Amino acid sequence: MDELDTAAILPDVASTDEETNGSRGHKEEADVPLPTTRFVRPPWRCCRPVSVEPVLFLSMFSMALQAPLATQYLWDRISEDLGYNGSERSECSNGSVPPDPLQMEVQTMTAHWNLYINLGGFSVGLLVVPLLGSWSDLAGRRPVLIIPNLGLALQALVYLAVMYLKLPVVYFLVGKLLSGLSGDFNAILAACFAYVADTSDRRSRTFRVAILEACLGLSGMLASIIGGQWQKAQGYINPFWLVVATSLASALYAYLFVRESVLPDPSAKLLTSRHHKAVWHLFSTGGSTSEAGGRFHRYKLWLYVLCFFIVMTVHMGCRDMYVLYVLSSPLCWGPALIGYGSAAQNLDYLSSLLGLKIMQRCLEDSWVAVAGLASNIIGLVVFSVADTTQLMFTGYGLCFLFMAVTPVLRSKLSKLVGPSEQGVLFACVACVQSLCYLVGSGLFSSIYPATLHFMKGFPFLLAAIILFIPAGIIGTLQCLDQRREHRDSTTC
Repeated sequence: MDELDTAAILPDVASTDEETNGSRGHKEEADVPLPTTRFVRPPWRCCRPVSVEPVLFLSMFSMALQAPLATQYLWDRISEDLGYNGSERSECSNGSVPPDPLQMEVQTMTAHWNLYINLGGFSVGLLVVPLLGSWSDLAGRRPVLIIPNLGLALQALVYLAVMYLKLPVVYFLVGKLLSGLSGDFNAILAACFAYVADTSDRRSRTFRVAILEACLGLSGMLASIIGGQWQKAQGYINPFWLVVATSLASALYAYLFVRESVLPDPSAKLLTSRHHKAVWHLFSTGGSTSEAGGRFHRYKLWLYVLCFFIVMTVHMGCRDMYVLYVLSSPLCWGPALIGYGSAAQNLDYLSSLLGLKIMQRCLEDSWVAVAGLASNIIGLVVFSVADTTQLMFTGYGLCFLFMAVTPVLRSKLSKLVGPSEQGVLFACVACVQSLCYLVGSGLFSSIYPATLHFMKGFPFLLAAIILFIPAGIIGTLQCLDQRREHRDSTTC
């Protein structure tokens, strides 16, 4: 293959000399033949550069649309099977009226089925997602953008079959397992962030990652608005056909327009233990770039993952608490105010993106993350004492930087590993994020009823206290890095 063909199959991206010298192309053996252009060029050549933001937006829209609708369908089916005809009330319930035992049974069974479905998907994904992430470092990112979207469409089709044929709700678990075998949404998440790491330089990476985070928030907000109103008007069937359509549209976009960001190896195998060994090597040694930083490099990798785990656990746990908190006395919000609150919370994704871009002009990324944590802590403290609608919305406003933390952490982790390890890194981060949902939901759902008798907003106050841990770790690591840089410059 001549130089022109080789240049044509590589992505048009800006990268630093350090990243270029460490790319996979330089690591491959000289006797391995270069793949032909059919492995890396999409069949439709777009005249403008495109990236993976539309893929993540459509996939997140599909997930955010189907998740609450599936829970509501489970509630309705279980209510029908048990003969419960009551409806959920938007106003505060009368405390003098004892709870309906049948309603409590419906709530319990719905919660249990949600738990079984989430645990089933997480268990399968824990094995499959690292496999796909490591494989994408060899075979390319595009297959891991396409295959899980097809799995999400298959899951929605199984759900539709349950609705059309009135099948037992256990088939929801079957659909989730099928999606998990294809990687589910976590594999898409990992591939998108790895793609951005491939196609960005170290200086712009944090903002590019923040754009992907903003896509998650905006698509989630749009899906929440559309899904609830559509379900009330036409039921469950038509919204789930939209889930199928958006998942297939995301896969089609990735196939037609997204250019490959790594040089694929056609001989790369998917089903091999090498991919799981890559996960072990990454976290046991610190990755291929750990020799330059020594033991401190490996410690940074673990500490940033710990920070990410804490931040996402608090975020996921508190997200479930917001609705429960505002439904009961003294706030007594109805569906309209809950919708406005959700919109205000999702708008914080945009304000965080804008704030990150402005603060990067005068602050290091680590201090931007600390500022984001401070914004989140202050907002959570306000939530813990909020007894009026005005105070609740004040808390939403004070959290305007809360999503500036995770892009910085993802970017920091990406810069600690080599270009050939981005896929396995972000696959592991996606699994950690899925674990955070399970831990956060279980932890805060248990704390909330246990502390109602002395402080209703205690879970928010506890979350604010917990966030001091990642703030301290990130600030300390930044100070140590600055001290090392100062010592090295003085030595030179």
